[in-house]
Amino acid sequence: MNTDFNRVTRLLTAALCAALLAAPAAAREKPSPLVAAREVKSDVAGLTAPGQILVDVWGIPHIYAGNEHDLFFLQGFNAARDRLWQIDLWRKRGLGLLAKDFGPAYAEQDKALRLFLYRGDMNAEWAAYGPKAKSYAEAFVAGVNAYVTDVKAGKRPLPIEFRIAGTMPDLWSAEDVVRVRSHGLTRNVASEVKRSQVACAAGLDADRFRVKLEPAWTTKIPDGLDPCSVPKGVLAAYDLATRPVAFAAPKDQKAALAHDPDTFLAEADQQRDTIGSNNWVIAASRTATGRPILANDPHREHSVPSLRYIVGLNAPGISVIGAGEPALPGISIGHNDTIAFGLTIFNVDQEDLYVYELNPDNPNQYRYGTGWADMRIVHEKEAVKGEADRDLELKFTRHGPVIYTDDAKKRAFAVRSIWFEPGTSAYFGSSDYMTAKSWNSFLGAMRRWGAPSENQVYADTSGNIGWVAAGKTPRRTSFDGLMPVPGDGRYEWQGFLSLDELPKLYQPKQGFIATANQMNLPADYPVNERRVGFEWSDSARWQRITEVLQANSKVTLADAMALQNDDTGMLARRLVALLKPLSSDDANVKKGLDLLQPWDARDAADSAAAAVYEVWIANHLGPVLLKTTAPKVAELIAPEASSISAIVGYLEKPDAALGSNPAANVPRAATYRRSDYHLTAGASFRMVLDVGNWDASRTINTPGQSGDPFSAHYRDLAPLWATGQYVPLLYSRPAVEAATAEAITLTPR
Repeated sequence: MNTDFNRVTRLLTAALCAALLAAPAAAREKPSPLVAAREVKSDVAGLTAPGQILVDVWGIPHIYAGNEHDLFFLQGFNAARDRLWQIDLWRKRGLGLLAKDFGPAYAEQDKALRLFLYRGDMNAEWAAYGPKAKSYAEAFVAGVNAYVTDVKAGKRPLPIEFRIAGTMPDLWSAEDVVRVRSHGLTRNVASEVKRSQVACAAGLDADRFRVKLEPAWTTKIPDGLDPCSVPKGVLAAYDLATRPVAFAAPKDQKAALAHDPDTFLAEADQQRDTIGSNNWVIAASRTATGRPILANDPHREHSVPSLRYIVGLNAPGISVIGAGEPALPGISIGHNDTIAFGLTIFNVDQEDLYVYELNPDNPNQYRYGTGWADMRIVHEKEAVKGEADRDLELKFTRHGPVIYTDDAKKRAFAVRSIWFEPGTSAYFGSSDYMTAKSWNSFLGAMRRWGAPSENQVYADTSGNIGWVAAGKTPRRTSFDGLMPVPGDGRYEWQGFLSLDELPKLYQPKQGFIATANQMNLPADYPVNERRVGFEWSDSARWQRITEVLQANSKVTLADAMALQNDDTGMLARRLVALLKPLSSDDANVKKGLDLLQPWDARDAADSAAAAVYEVWIANHLGPVLLKTTAPKVAELIAPEASSISAIVGYLEKPDAALGSNPAANVPRAATYRRSDYHLTAGASFRMVLDVGNWDASRTINTPGQSGDPFSAHYRDLAPLWATGQYVPLLYSRPAVEAATAEAITLTPR
């Protein structure tokens, strides 16, 4: 009964709020007393002055503090209040502390995770993010710890997940926020291994069916590399270090934590399109509002709770709102009072696999130049639940952690990644740009941006729009990064490209900029001198976004939201065009052609043609083509959606491999398992900003804002998200107060 009552109350409150927001602007600007909000008062150790968290009817917290320290302190406190299990697990996973809580089954994952921690100079690390990064992190962590301390003392409730697992949350240090790297996105070490497998089986030419290289590029096997010498399971430790935590019953733990190289490599290929995003920014001259519009919908694996968390942060000198990672201070997608910003992955190749010849007389030495170099060996203690502490031996070359050793063949393999450079904690650099007030100050922050590599779009209240590609970009002059290379000194990074060597655009004549992880290097970009990367997402999403925006000279916020939910497939259009002239005497084939030939290429839920198309491209088109044209790699190259782009391109321009007579990629992209079509990834968070009229902005975050299964905001946004609906992203204090469901007042203890 209480649950039903609460649901009705929330609906009535939301309806009232909608009416208030629809009222004239003058009425909304008047102070609104929080008479309808549930009031909570509490004291907190470590807070220096009173503060307030106003949680609106959609679960979005708006934090108000008297000073900068207290603002980020309260952000950390609130993250623990709403997402404690999630952020505590993020920290334990990232630092390699899982076995301490969950037992010996996680010991190998801990070891793998510790290989990828940042172990460099911390002064250089903090400096790389900008002048306030360290103070933000220290205040945020102090807020998390204040909540955790109260939980440990029994003053605040222990979330149910800890009770089920029989664990407790840990205290944090500020360094924990940035030393964790393995949750970030880099690329393309898994593709290097897969390309080696293909080259070993059938030669490099066959790899064209797996991924299309852009800009046009012909790679070669590096001198000194035997592609057949790269073991299929060489990335087992890398897999463990980059995967989420898997929980299973004791009898199933071994299988849940096992490394299956075929599955890992196939999923890594598929991620080129599944771990992507859309964003666009539209100039005032092309909008119905006469103000710029910025839209962003990052695509990642779906999770409960969601990957991102929406929060408003307000204190003297700072007022921002948007989404960020719940375990990090600040926001990475959103706006302040002057500028708006959004991001998608810009596919810089930020990692390489190195192969070493080991000294037959000393397995801790590898050939470098004309002699042998010593590995750096680190010993650490690992606490394991139910056992004595274990001694971990971690080995590192000058390039990075040793992830695999082939004792019989006297070879070792290590990963070099930008993760080991200062300033590359994923998304933490947003603490630098979220307070920028102009394009130039935004670019200043982008010069320090490390990871992930991003297409950053920009708009401001003066009507300016822009795009800049930013991220730590290795300068490779002797190789292209597409295959593993010998670690003997011939294949080194020559520093990093500067921001001025990466593309950018400001105030474009066409009046809009869109990115969707596609290859967007300018036509005259000096690719041979600056080998940024050659493996991009298919351009189909970008093509559709551009098609829609070009056709509309007065885009509304509703148009932008509709485009984020657009289900027209450009690749599907191309395949349907190839099917138009075909016919068949086979009854089943004819049924398929009858459905697909007149299809409008919309991937609608109730479309029979769309269902046939998805089954066809997921399970049939790729395997049949590969068995015909490249039988030696038919089982090796995953016929997933990630390879459909290359396959469609080949079908449009076939060669002799098909004989003498050879005649899902939508803006609302979502990924499913081929085995059962279960949804696994897509845009869980979406945002459309009315730049300057901030309270008109809209957002959605599924399944809800809270990580507490007993909270009203744990799953309340999922039905809206599923039907393409949004909620207000309120910014002004009067609008927030009008929509407040819970007012939390916090005072120093």
